[in-house]
Amino acid sequence: MIQLFKTKLTKRSTYFIGDLHLDHVNIIRYCQRPFANVHEMNKVLISKWRNTIQSRDTVYFLGDLAFGKNSRPSSYWLTKLTGNIHYIRGNHETEVKNSKEYETLEFGKHKFLIVHDPENLPIQWDGWIIHGHKHNNDIRNYPFINGDRKTINVCAELINYKPISLDYLISLNIDSIKRMDTIDTEPERR
Repeated sequence: MIQLFKTKLTKRSTYFIGDLHLDHVNIIRYCQRPFANVHEMNKVLISKWRNTIQSRDTVYFLGDLAFGKNSRPSSYWLTKLTGNIHYIRGNHETEVKNSKEYETLEFGKHKFLIVHDPENLPIQWDGWIIHGHKHNNDIRNYPFINGDRKTINVCAELINYKPISLDYLISLNIDSIKRMDTIDTEPERR
């Protein structure tokens, strides 16, 4: 039996981000991240999170917090982050306490499935999918917003390395967007 993790949202600060890959040296090259080294990357990512998220805010983290040889465990990094974190497991972790495979959210007329990998959905779904995993390596199929597939890619590379708010997503009028490559590009409307 599949247990459905569902949250009905009210008006509050809710954010999304995935795939920080803290301590992961190779991610800088793999995703063309604009950092000189892993120490700079870790510092900037933690700073951007803490400057965006207040202690009362809810953050859906979509997996792969840390990775790589000699990387510190997710539990270490979670002590550095602010907010009420709902942790969705990524493909590079198993040990995160109280993490889930997915959650569903409702906000107004919108339904969202929150999952790490959009190609491995744990349930049948006809609403929007907010995901990580794809980074910036398949923007053709997994841009920031793909209106045809109803996917929203919140990997750090596509959202300027800081959590984005649900209010921002809704303000974009996502149902009218055909595609939007990154948070910095103009949306192509239907």
